[in-house]
Amino acid sequence: MLDVLIVEDNKEIGTLLCDFLRKENYMVSVADTGEKALALYEKYGAKLIVLDIMLPGMDGFAVCSKIRENSNTHILIASARTQKNDKLKGLNLGADDYIDKPYDIDILLAKINGIFKRKYAQEEIVEGNLRLNTINQTLFVNDSEADVTVKEFELLKLLIENKNVTLKKEYLFNSIWGSDSDSELQTLTVHIKWLREKVEEDPKKPKHIITQWGVGYRFE
Repeated sequence: MLDVLIVEDNKEIGTLLCDFLRKENYMVSVADTGEKALALYEKYGAKLIVLDIMLPGMDGFAVCSKIRENSNTHILIASARTQKNDKLKGLNLGADDYIDKPYDIDILLAKINGIFKRKYAQEEIVEGNLRLNTINQTLFVNDSEADVTVKEFELLKLLIENKNVTLKKEYLFNSIWGSDSDSELQTLTVHIKWLREKVEEDPKKPKHIITQWGVGYRFE
């Protein structure tokens, strides 16, 4: 999974921001159109999207709306469209923040670092009777440690981070196993089955890991 996906049609701005973020050890990719951004996101996923609005073809508002159909990933709009109506539209479509262009690169980096510290640097995630320690990748169910593999832990963590949102099978598979993996999509189904056996009171009637037939899975 990418750390940051930059959606920016100005090549100079996109390259500059990408270089700064890579120096901070983020895994970054850049898309110069909305269509390319969605294709990259569908293939790799991203923890944070820095999204321009004025793009050729599909604009940033449409990209934001499309991503929000299936994901809670953090969306930071960075745009020269600074009118109140534009900001309200972006936020109402599901963007988490809106920063005006031209922006100070140091301020944007501080915002991005803050997002990662708050959202992704948690040492422990607690959800009902489940407790995940992200440092040593251990899972406790009702205060008893469950025996989970690295992939099972990563899959459960991703589902919980997107609670109540159905994630497509392809997105889950590419995020956990990578799009170039030799594994097959059936691997995901098997891991979901194993996870349910460890976290559900009745794995045959799951209350946490829910299947949306023909689409994917969500955590409730």
